[in-house]
Amino acid sequence: MRQVKVEPNIFSCNAWINACEKGQQLRRALALFSEMLEATVEPDVKSYNAGISACGKCEQWLQALSLLSGMWEVRLDPTVISYSSGISACAKGEQWQRALSLLSEMWEVRLEPHVISYSSGISACANGQQWQRALSLLTEMLVAKVEPDAISSNAGISACEGRAVAAGSIAAQRDVGSEI
Repeated sequence: MRQVKVEPNIFSCNAWINACEKGQQLRRALALFSEMLEATVEPDVKSYNAGISACGKCEQWLQALSLLSGMWEVRLDPTVISYSSGISACAKGEQWQRALSLLSEMWEVRLEPHVISYSSGISACANGQQWQRALSLLTEMLVAKVEPDAISSNAGISACEGRAVAAGSIAAQRDVGSEI
C-alpha cells in the first residue's frame, strides 16, 4: 500500500490545536503551534485563540498573555474571543489586575466586552478578594447593556461572600469582646 504524505494546512492545524485544547493537552497544543511555524503554515486568529484558551485551561496565564501579545507582533487583530480567553486565563491564575487591564485594553482597541469577558473579569476579582471591583464590573455590564448571566451573577456573589464572611468574623469578635 502506497503512503500519501499530507502537507499540513491552516485548517488541519487548527483542528489539531482545538482537539488538544479540548483535551487539556497544553504542551501538545503549543508544540503543534510551533510545528505550524516550522512548516510555514501561518497561524491565524483561530490558531492563536485555541492556544490562548488551552493555556487558560491549564492555568498558564503568562503563556496565554504571551500568545495574545504575539498576535499584535504578527499583525493579527485579537478578537473579543482572544481577549476573553486571556482574561479567563488570568482569572484562573489569580491575576485579577491583569484581567482588569485586559478588559480596559479591549475598550482601547475598540472591542466591546461581552458577557464572557465580564464574567471572567468578575471571577478574577472574586479570586483576588476584590469584591468592590467585582460589583463595579457588574454595574459596568449593565451600563454597557450586557445582560449578566448565571456565571457573572454567581461570580459577583462569590466575590461578596468573602466580604460577608470577613464582616461576620469581625462582628463575632466584637460580640465576644463585649461579653467579657
